[in-house]
Amino acid sequence: EGMALPQRILFPPEEICMDWQQRQRPGAGLCNLGSTCYINVILQCLTYTPPLANYLLSRDHSQLCHQQGFCMMCIMEAHVRKVLRSSARVIWPRAVVRDLKFIGEEFEPDVAGDAYEFLRCALEAMHRACLSGSSNVDISSQTTTIIHQIFGGFLKSRVTCLRCQAVSDSYKAFLHVLLDIKAPSSLTTALEDFVTSKNLDGKYCFKCSKCEKKVTASKRVTVHRVPNVFTVCLERAADHTGKKISKIVEYPEYLDLRPYMSDTAGEPLLYSLYALVVHSGDTCLDGHFFCYTKASNGLWYKMDDESVDNCGIHAVLRQQAYLLFYAR
Repeated sequence: EGMALPQRILFPPEEICMDWQQRQRPGAGLCNLGSTCYINVILQCLTYTPPLANYLLSRDHSQLCHQQGFCMMCIMEAHVRKVLRSSARVIWPRAVVRDLKFIGEEFEPDVAGDAYEFLRCALEAMHRACLSGSSNVDISSQTTTIIHQIFGGFLKSRVTCLRCQAVSDSYKAFLHVLLDIKAPSSLTTALEDFVTSKNLDGKYCFKCSKCEKKVTASKRVTVHRVPNVFTVCLERAADHTGKKISKIVEYPEYLDLRPYMSDTAGEPLLYSLYALVVHSGDTCLDGHFFCYTKASNGLWYKMDDESVDNCGIHAVLRQQAYLLFYAR
């Protein structure tokens, strides 16, 4: 439906297992190696993403990997095995910190960073690692790596010319969604805002192929194909000065994505919260990150660098969340 079909499927979607294959107590906490809390929270959230953990624990990647030097998938595989399989209470995520510059040029071991930026770069680095052995892969096939099969969906952008009503559709793959929270007070209202039509006028005018000139148009973005794991960043940076939007934005334990789809008819598309990242601090440029994750035993834990403490769902749902992870 307007989207190019992939010529190759790099990872079969039916091989993704959304439920934990083994149930156990939570794994180790992570040592803070200076200013690395922003890295630790993302490593923990990825470690407790069931389909990713299942795949990494199977060692399927490293057994077939021919990459020389840095490979983010191999690093994550070793890390997740260490956290979940060793008896250590605290682990040093040295390999990740050692190879930071390969994950993202902007990261430095002794400088505080942003958890969302690190998530973005870590997913991209894992995705690139999955493509490393495949040459000449068309754009559509590139969205069939295991990383895209877990975290990836498609957005549809529909632009309607307000002069002649001509419609133009385009599609874009995503691994995470950034939501504006300046006005909304809940995740659902932020998602409603996200899929509400916006007018394109002034310097944002649209060049209509039918009218053959720049016109006022309306643009509506919807979720066209849902991911297995829906990852959301609540944009807390008020502006470029680092001023922070510190309000509480309500988010549910269970989320239905159906109302935000291109096609809103049909069965509910239900997701369950399994991890979230919290930023504490007065501005976005300083402060501390910690997270809450649901372990394979079904219980929630607050993970704050070295410490891993049991907690209840009520505490989880009362946080000033920054990143939210929902599994289908």
